[in-house]
Amino acid sequence: MPDQALYPPTSRELAQKRRELSPEIEAAFQQFSQKVFADGALPVKLKQIIAVAVAHVTQGPYRNKGHTTAALRHGASQEELMEAIWVAAEMRAGAAYAHSILAIDTMEAAQSPP
Repeated sequence: MPDQALYPPTSRELAQKRRELSPEIEAAFQQFSQKVFADGALPVKLKQIIAVAVAHVTQGPYRNKGHTTAALRHGASQEELMEAIWVAAEMRAGAAYAHSILAIDTMEAAQSPP
């Protein structure tokens, strides 16, 4: 469960305040989001599954909940979502594994005489 102090529950009041603070940017972002998640070369369901995986990599709790809900609404199964989450986990772990080469190279350089 996310820390409620760090991640307050979403509310209409907070969303309204965000709109009031920058209405033109808010509107542009909403239009952009609608375009991105519309059917195109990729169907909406697949886009939402991708978004769930990305939300897990970026660890965005609001995006996680919102896109999981949207993916289910567009027909994604729980199995599809869990598989996408595992892909995200592998990609995140794989990045640490791949970047270990940088640490090894740095360690070896530190042991070499100048």
